[in-house]
Amino acid sequence: MKLKTLHEVVQKAASAQSSRTAVTFDNGTATGVLTLTYKELISASNELTNLLRCSSLQNEHLIGLFCYPEVNLPVWVLGILQLPSTYLPLNPEVPPAQTVRILHQCKLTYCVIQNELLQKFQADFSSNFALDMCAEWPTQNVTLVRIHGRPSTEAHNSEMKTESRAQTVLPSNVIKTSASMTDGQKLLAYALHTSGTTGQPKIVRVPHCCILPNIMHLRDLFEVTADDVVFLASPLTFDPSVVEMFLALTSGAQLLIVPSVIKRMPDRLAQVLFTRHKTTILQATPTLLGRFGRLVLQQKVLSADSSLRVLALGGEACPSPALLRSWRQEGNHTQIFNLYGTTEVSCWATYHRVTETELIPSTDSVPLGEPLMDTMVEVRDDKGQLVSEGEGQVFIGGQYRVCLLDEEENIVPGTMRATGDWVMIRDSQLFYLGRRDCLVKRHGQQLHLDSVQQVVDSLTEVEACAVGLCEGDRLVAFIVPSPPHTETLLSSSNAYDGGSDGGGAIPSAGLERSIQRRLSDLLPSHAIPDCLVLVPSLPLTSHGKVALGELKQVYKRYRECLGTHRNRLSADAVKKKLLVLWKETLGLSEDVVVEAGANFLLSGGDSLQALRFCDSISAATGISSMGLLEVVLDGSYSDILRHVTMATFPKELDLEAQVALKRQHADAGAHSPVPPKRQIEEPSMTVTSVRHMGVVVASDTGIVGYVVRRAGEVVRVGHLHATESKSPTERSGGGSQKISQTDKCRTQEVNSETTDLATTVKDNDDLKPSHLLGPSKNTSDCGPAAVSDLQVGTSVDSPQLSLRVRWSSDTGRCVDASPVLLVETISGRATVLIGSHSHRMQALDLDSGEVHWERVLGDRLESSAAVSACGTLVAVGCYDGQVYFLRVDSGDTWWTFETKDAVKSCPTVDHSTGLVIVGSHDGHVYALNPLEKSLVWKRHCGGGAVFSSPCLHSTLRLLYAATLQGHLLCLNPATGATVWTQWRDIPFFSSPCCSSSAVFIGSVDGNIYSFSHMGDMLWQCTTSGPVFSSPCVVSAPPASNQSLVCGSHDGCVYSLSCTDGSVRWKFQTTGKVYSSPFIFRPHPGGRQTLVAAASTDGTVWVLNGQDGTVCASLSLPGELFSSPVVWEQTLVIGCRNDYVYCLELTQDPLMNSASQQ
Repeated sequence: MKLKTLHEVVQKAASAQSSRTAVTFDNGTATGVLTLTYKELISASNELTNLLRCSSLQNEHLIGLFCYPEVNLPVWVLGILQLPSTYLPLNPEVPPAQTVRILHQCKLTYCVIQNELLQKFQADFSSNFALDMCAEWPTQNVTLVRIHGRPSTEAHNSEMKTESRAQTVLPSNVIKTSASMTDGQKLLAYALHTSGTTGQPKIVRVPHCCILPNIMHLRDLFEVTADDVVFLASPLTFDPSVVEMFLALTSGAQLLIVPSVIKRMPDRLAQVLFTRHKTTILQATPTLLGRFGRLVLQQKVLSADSSLRVLALGGEACPSPALLRSWRQEGNHTQIFNLYGTTEVSCWATYHRVTETELIPSTDSVPLGEPLMDTMVEVRDDKGQLVSEGEGQVFIGGQYRVCLLDEEENIVPGTMRATGDWVMIRDSQLFYLGRRDCLVKRHGQQLHLDSVQQVVDSLTEVEACAVGLCEGDRLVAFIVPSPPHTETLLSSSNAYDGGSDGGGAIPSAGLERSIQRRLSDLLPSHAIPDCLVLVPSLPLTSHGKVALGELKQVYKRYRECLGTHRNRLSADAVKKKLLVLWKETLGLSEDVVVEAGANFLLSGGDSLQALRFCDSISAATGISSMGLLEVVLDGSYSDILRHVTMATFPKELDLEAQVALKRQHADAGAHSPVPPKRQIEEPSMTVTSVRHMGVVVASDTGIVGYVVRRAGEVVRVGHLHATESKSPTERSGGGSQKISQTDKCRTQEVNSETTDLATTVKDNDDLKPSHLLGPSKNTSDCGPAAVSDLQVGTSVDSPQLSLRVRWSSDTGRCVDASPVLLVETISGRATVLIGSHSHRMQALDLDSGEVHWERVLGDRLESSAAVSACGTLVAVGCYDGQVYFLRVDSGDTWWTFETKDAVKSCPTVDHSTGLVIVGSHDGHVYALNPLEKSLVWKRHCGGGAVFSSPCLHSTLRLLYAATLQGHLLCLNPATGATVWTQWRDIPFFSSPCCSSSAVFIGSVDGNIYSFSHMGDMLWQCTTSGPVFSSPCVVSAPPASNQSLVCGSHDGCVYSLSCTDGSVRWKFQTTGKVYSSPFIFRPHPGGRQTLVAAASTDGTVWVLNGQDGTVCASLSLPGELFSSPVVWEQTLVIGCRNDYVYCLELTQDPLMNSASQQ
C-alpha cells in the first residue's frame, strides 16, 4: 500500500530502527544533551495523540503549537498529525501583535503550549482572547489551551489604521476544503503563516500529498541512510523545517536540534554540529552558512575531513561559484545542492547539484536546476506568455503540488502559482535575477515595501511616509512628523537642509528612537527600516506621486552630512554613539546599564538586528563592516567597542576604548584636583598592645570559624562566648537601641610580626585547613594569602593534579560574583555564599551543593559578599543601590542600607570595629555598623564610581579605595578622613592589595602599580593588556622574597617581585584573565604553593606557585569573570552559563606513581 501521510512514513522507518537515536537536543553546554530513540519517539507521540483524543479533539482540523526548539518537538508534531489534524506553528519570539493577527485570521480554537511558555502565552494574548486551560500533561511538558472569542475592540481598533488600506474578508473556516478534491488533497499536514510583509499576511495550508514528494525525492537525491545526522536549521514556522525533520525521521536517521540562540552563535554552532555530533546533512540559507565565516567554513564545515556529506542551500539566491569555492578546503568532498521554492507551493520546487566543473572562475552563477518530483515549473513574461529564452517570472504548481491559500476552498489541480521571482533562461537553464517592483526578498524573506509603509503610516507620530531601498538593500523610511512634532523639529532642520522642498532631513534622535521602538513591536525583524530620515515634506512628481528619486538624493546628502560629522568624532563620542546604537537596536530604554561583558544575542538581539547594528555603526563612524558582524555575534560589548575604536582610530588608539570597560560606567563628573599629601608617621611594627576605643578582644573559644574570599583572603570571625551568645535581634532589641560595648562582635587581634595564620590554623585538628595560605589582610600586616614560610628558590617539582566537577548549582542567570566560604570551626560545615544576575543570593553546602537558603533581592548581584565580624550576617551590594545584610543561617533580611547608585564593590569588614566598608557607583565609600543599623561615615572619592573593593590594612589602620576615574585614596578607617590620594586619570577596576610595606593595584592602562603606605609610587610593571584582576600577595622571609600574583587581559598570569616589580614568571592562558588569582597549599604543612586562576574563555587553571607551570586545568561551558576560591580539596567559582561550580582538586595517582618511578 502506498503511504499517504508523513507520520505513516515515519512509523514505517521507526519500526525498522526502533533502538536507534531519532532525536538529539544539544543546548550548547557540556552536559546539555538529551536524546530520544525511535521507540521512545513513537511511544511519546502515540501518548499525545491519545491525550488529544481524550480531550475530544479528534474532529479538530487545526491545532496550534506554541513552543521553542527542544527534544520533544517531533513528538508534538507527530502527536498532532496522528490525530489526524493539522499543526499550526506559532513563534514565541515574534511580536505578540503578529500572532494575534494569525490567531484571528485562522480562528484557532486549540493550542498545544510548551509548559515553560504558558505564562508568556497568557500574558501576551489574554487581553485579546478568552483562554481556558483544558489539560496539563507533565509527561509531555505541554498544556492544552482553548482559545475563544474575537480580539478585543481596543486591540482590533489599534490595528485598523494599519489594515485600512487593504481590508481582507476573513474566511468562515480556513481549513474547509472542497468536496470535489481527492482524499489525499483534503488531508492537510500543516499550516504556515507568511510574515505579512508580502502585501497582506497569508495562511498557507499544505496537504500531505504536496510535501511528501519533496521528502521522498530529496531523500533519494541525498542518499539518506539511518547513519546520517540531519540538522534542524529552520524554525518551525519556515517550511524547510518540515523537509529537515522528515528527511531524517522517514529514513531512520538522527535529527539534531539546538536552541535558537545557539544558531546565532557561529563558533558555538560549528562546535555542536561538527565536533560533537558529526552532522552529515545540512540544509540552510546562504546567510546562515556564511555567518560561520570563511575560516570556520574551511576548517570545520567544509574541511577535507568534514563529516558533512550534503550541503543544501535554499531560501535565498545561491552564492556564486567563486564564493562557494572559497568556502571549501582543498580535498573537501561535500555535495552541494541549490534548492529553490516558495511557501505558497511548499516547500521546494527545483534542485541543482553543483558539480566540480561549475566551481571554476569562469562560471558566474548557479542555475536553479530541474523540477522536483510531481512539480511543474514555468516561466512567463509580463503578458502571461510562456518564455523559453530571456527573462520572465517563475510559476510553480503540479497535479498534487497544490496548497490552499487563505480563503481558498476549491482549487483546480495543476494550478500554477506566481512566485514574484524573475529569472533569466539561458541554454535551457534558469538563473535567478531577483524580485520586481516593491516585492523584494530581504535577508532571505519576502518583504513588501508598501506594507511596511502602511505600518509606519499607522503611527501617531507620523503624518506621511515613503519607504524605499537606498544604496543597494538599505531599507530607509522617509517620515514627515505629525503635529506637534513638526514645529519642534523644523527649528533644527538647517543642519541637514537640502535646499529644496522635501530635501531637508530633520535630526531628532528622541523621535527616531520612539518610532523605532514602536516598529519593533509591529514588524518582524527583517522588515524594520535600517534608517529613519525625518523630512518636512514629501517631494512629488508632476503626476502627484512621491518622487522617490529625490528622496534618495535627500538620503545621500544625509549620509554625507553624517560623514562630515563622523570625521570630527572623538573616541569618547564613538563610545557614546556605540552605546546609543546598542540600546536603539535592542529597544532598550536610555537608563539601562549596558555591561561590557554583555553579548548581543543573549541580550535579546537576533541576526537581522545584528546586521542592522553593524550597518548603523558603519554609517555613524565610516568604518568598514569587514569582520564587524563576527564580533557582534560572538563577542562582548567591550569587544565591539575595541573593534570599532581600533578601526576608527588606527593610528591613535584611545586607551579607554582599547580596554573597553567590562561594565558601562558613565561617570560624568570632572576630575578633582589631587589634594596635597599628608605625611604620616611610619608605624612601629613591634607594637602589639595598641587597642582602639570600643574594641573587645575575645578569647580563642569565641572563634566561630573562617571566611574565605577571593584573592586568597582568609579571616577568622567570632562572637560572644556561649554563655553570652544572643541573636542580632536580641542584642539590638530589634535594631532600635544601641548595643553595649560588651555585646559587640569580637575578633582576635594578632601580632602582625609573629603570627602566621597558616601556622595557627594547622594546629587546629578539627578544622584542618592547613593547605590554605593565610593570613588575610585583616589578620596580618601582609595582604591576602600571605605565606610566611614559603622558601622562594627551593626546587620543588610541580604536583600532578586533576580537576573534576563535584557539583554545580543553577542560579538562573550569569554568575559574575565571586564565592565566599564560611567554615564553621565546631561543626566543620562549610557554606558557599554567592549572588547572581538573576537577583538571587544563595547559600550552598560546600560538600553537596545543596541549597541551604535562597533570597531574591531587588536587582542583579555582581558584588561578592562579606561575612560580618561576628559571623552571623552576610553583606552584599546590589544593582538597586542597596547593601543587604542577611542572616547567615536563614537568609532573612537583617538590614538594608541605600546608596545613590548601583553597588558592585565587594564589602570589606573591619574586624577591629565590626564596621562593614563598601563602595558605590555614586562615588562614595560607606562605613556601616550592621548591628546598630547605622551609617558611621561616608567619603566622596574625588570623582568616578567605586567599583573595586576597599582594602584594609588592619595593623597600620589604613583603608584603600579606588575609583573608575583613576583616584586611589588612603583613608582613616575610623573616620573616613583622607590621608593621601593618587590620581592616574585611568580607571581602576582592580582592588587594592596590601603588604607590610606597600599597596598594589592594577590599572586599565596595562600597568600594575606599587605605592608606599606614605603615598609614593615605588614601581610599575607593564603588561600587554588592561588589568582588571586584583593582585594577590605571597609572603616569604626575607621581605625581599615577597611576591604578588595578578592577571591581565593580555591573557597572562604574572608573578612579580613585591620589591621592584620584576617578573618572576608569567603564564599565558587561552583567554583573558579578568578575575583574581587564589594562592593555596596542596599539602597540609607543606611549603609548595599553587595558584588557582581563571580565564574568560571558561578555563580554570592550577599553576605551580614557584615557576608558573600548569598542574591542572579544566574548561567550563561558559565565560569566567568570577574569581576562584579554594578550601581544602575544593575550588568554587561562578560561571556565565548561570551555574556555580564546585571542583574537586585531587592528586593524579597514575601521574604521581609515574613521577616516583
